[in-house]
Amino acid sequence: AAAPDLTAAAGAAARTLERDRQVRPPARVRRLAAGEIAATGPKRTVCDAHSTERLPGDAVRREGEPAGGDAAVNEAYDGLGATYTFYREAFHRNSIDGRGLPLDATVHYGSSYDNAFWNGDRMVFGDGDGDVFQRFTLSVSVIGHELTHGVTQYSANLDYRGQSGALNEHVSDVFGALVEQFRLGQSADRATWLIGAGLFTPKIKGTALRSMKQPGDAYDDPVLGKDPQPATMSGYVATDDDMGGVHLNCGIPNHAFYLAASELGGYAWERAGRIWYRTLTDAKLPSDVNFAGFAAATARTAADIYGQGSAEHNAVQAAWRRVEVTPNGAARA
Repeated sequence: AAAPDLTAAAGAAARTLERDRQVRPPARVRRLAAGEIAATGPKRTVCDAHSTERLPGDAVRREGEPAGGDAAVNEAYDGLGATYTFYREAFHRNSIDGRGLPLDATVHYGSSYDNAFWNGDRMVFGDGDGDVFQRFTLSVSVIGHELTHGVTQYSANLDYRGQSGALNEHVSDVFGALVEQFRLGQSADRATWLIGAGLFTPKIKGTALRSMKQPGDAYDDPVLGKDPQPATMSGYVATDDDMGGVHLNCGIPNHAFYLAASELGGYAWERAGRIWYRTLTDAKLPSDVNFAGFAAATARTAADIYGQGSAEHNAVQAAWRRVEVTPNGAARA
């Protein structure tokens, strides 16, 4: 059979990403008080947009209702639950805002829509174009990633441009990966560290959207090209596109987290994840923090929790050195 012409689909995917940046909501910042939780369980509602771009769509599954015959509805419902459970059990956080925010989602959004996004109130999932992407509810790491944009919205509120924007994407990748690992019971050495595994159709030569273990190796396809993510500051991409390269340069802190978690071993959410979560929800973290400032903040957090010179403190510092980021507590984006 002739190779499919994916150029149009790839272009549509790029245009979709541009639109998502336009619909990112203004932040509603509310820092979670230490120890605050009233875990009453998730409150999920999944709606169906019926291939339109009208939100929220028709409610088709509410909390406690059984699964039906629509795979996207079931996957969205389960992914919302997996993310809620992860944050509650790993960090004692009560939903995305820390106060029991209902978790709403809309599936079958748009026609051949190549993305999923958090719009400030709900998760929205496209079905993919069928050539480049499959439906976006397939990946629990993507669901965890997008819902973590909500966690960031209600905590650090990291500016979505330049290095602070790359950190915004980075923490979503970190906790998206950890949601998947927590759900599967995977230790750091057994995890794939892939974001969006399974989203590409068989027509695409690639395994995922991004790799935290090996940034730059997630895909290598004749139409999409080679994954352009850098793993160290030597490859940092200076650009005005993509809000200053937020989806590219997040590979650098992503790799630092992978290195720290792998050095510490065990379940990544227990030590490395705890350090990153505490840093993200620390009221002292500036919204315009850059890589150096974030590196310094994670090192301080590790020392605060585990002690100066502890295995955790040393692993965090060594990870940032390996990606060529020098901590600077006064740095800004």
